[in-house]
Amino acid sequence: MLDLVAGADRVPATFLLPRSAHPAPAVLLLHGFSSSKERMVQSVGRALQQRGVASLALDLPFHGERDGGRDEIPYRNPLALVAAWTAAVREARAAIEWLGAQPEIDAGRIGAIGYSLGGFLTLMTASEEPRVRAVTLAAAGDLPDTTPYAALVRRAVDPLRAVRKLDGRPLLLVNGRRDTTTRPAQAERLFAYANEPKELRWYDGGHWPPASAIDGAAAWMARELQPIGERRHVG
Repeated sequence: MLDLVAGADRVPATFLLPRSAHPAPAVLLLHGFSSSKERMVQSVGRALQQRGVASLALDLPFHGERDGGRDEIPYRNPLALVAAWTAAVREARAAIEWLGAQPEIDAGRIGAIGYSLGGFLTLMTASEEPRVRAVTLAAAGDLPDTTPYAALVRRAVDPLRAVRKLDGRPLLLVNGRRDTTTRPAQAERLFAYANEPKELRWYDGGHWPPASAIDGAAAWMARELQPIGERRHVG
């Protein structure tokens, strides 16, 4: 457990290191709405650790140790929501910088994995942060068709524009065929806008991926973060 500093805010985080030789590759983990860093650590973080990959999971604003109650979340104020979103992306970029400065981490092999809301944030962060070498989005996609203030939101947060800015960095989408929160059409729309290399994997389920999908995503990320020229199968 540690606290990162991003501007005036302290961001609770969990840093998980593998037992393999260092410097190791590392992945930033961003959780979904109403969740916390612990869920990401205990699922994909542990799966990455088993494959020799470190991870850093954050508590996003209004979540986890920063949860002051649902009444604090500015649902009805789109400008405040955009401000909170901007702060979260700034914190994620600060986390990438922190990872790259750790002696146990190979700064040239950093990836990012985001789930649901964290998937949107991961995409926006990676679009602005070239140090992110590979991206996995779980239960995420384009904005819903019913997004309130959609025109305003897209000016500040447009997944379709962001995914084009990955500029050839590998992208994996992991989505549920029966997800009613992030619907399949949202994933398909984002995938269509993305450039190669890209992959869309479906699981037969709802919003939270099953263990097999999580393990598969961890294996994909471990493979993509292998040193260039030394790629091998990582199960």
